[in-house]
Amino acid sequence: MVPATRVGGRAGFGAEEGGAMKRAVLLVQVLALLLTGACSPPPEPPQAVAAQVLQPNPLPSWREGPPRKAILDFIERVTVQGSADFVPLAERVAVFDNDGTLWSEKPVPFQVMFALDQVRAMAPQHPQWQKLEPFASALRGDVQGLAKSGEKGVFTLVAATHAGMTTDEFQRSVTQWISSAHHPQTGRLYTAMVYQPMLELLAYLRSRGFKTFIVSGGGVDFMRPWAERVYGVPPEQVIGSAGKMTFEERGGKPVLVKLPQIEVVDDKEGKPVEIQSRIGRRPIAAFGNSDGDLQMLQWTMGGAGARFALFVHHDDAVREFAYDRQDRLQQFSKGWDEAVAKGWTVVSMKDDWMTVYPEATLR
Repeated sequence: MVPATRVGGRAGFGAEEGGAMKRAVLLVQVLALLLTGACSPPPEPPQAVAAQVLQPNPLPSWREGPPRKAILDFIERVTVQGSADFVPLAERVAVFDNDGTLWSEKPVPFQVMFALDQVRAMAPQHPQWQKLEPFASALRGDVQGLAKSGEKGVFTLVAATHAGMTTDEFQRSVTQWISSAHHPQTGRLYTAMVYQPMLELLAYLRSRGFKTFIVSGGGVDFMRPWAERVYGVPPEQVIGSAGKMTFEERGGKPVLVKLPQIEVVDDKEGKPVEIQSRIGRRPIAAFGNSDGDLQMLQWTMGGAGARFALFVHHDDAVREFAYDRQDRLQQFSKGWDEAVAKGWTVVSMKDDWMTVYPEATLR
């Protein structure tokens, strides 16, 4: 918060006179601002000013400790006029991974669960899938077997089940599924498995003038139908992996049709490339949870001026899931080592978060 400026006055004034003097000085200050506004730096947006005044506890689900302090200190330094680290509004860009950073990703990323349901629906038209991996594991409901196929198997499954649909058809399919499907272990809607502390962080960053982007290895067309409702991130600020598309006319109407080939894999080295391509600005803050996010954090921290990088560490087997170095799909090893070596922030879900999921959205 901007420090209060002491309004001067002679000692010995009574309360009424002192109040009148303060009001007079305040009026002069307001008039001066109005007269010099054209020459002054652009003011903070009204919501950012309100946040400074009205949010004494902007991250209520975060426990007091080094990660919370580091976040608040960084935001304060880059958003307060006059700070040595002040960053103009246009440059306040923050990027977030999605799977494992904004919502859960176990036993497999949730888009894979969507694809599994589609495999079952499409299986009668593809009898060869009964003996062909990763489809055979998907049809058996063997999530662990599917995980063994690694990223290649996941992309194969997603490409095969998403192809042939128009983008409008795919959006309707995703919207219907995300509104009704439940996680096999928690029984929650998948959108009820978003992280409450990260929702608070997204909202607080935006209240201080940041533009927040999702930069995910997940499919961009899978996230866009619901990201604004759930995260407050509009479709044009969602970046992700994407399949190839083609333009066709169906029934006399122009449509875009999804093809069974991958266009962009927005993971690892692909993340900073897509950030530059889609945003055109190097972020000043980046948030991830696995080695797949490391290059995004490296790219962010490689710029000049104040920078912030944070990894979410999944170490809470009771309230969520515990995994890191040895995980097959979401390994957190190189990123962890680099964060420790460079002093980046690592959040313990177990120790730093008072709650994980929003309590009001169980189903």
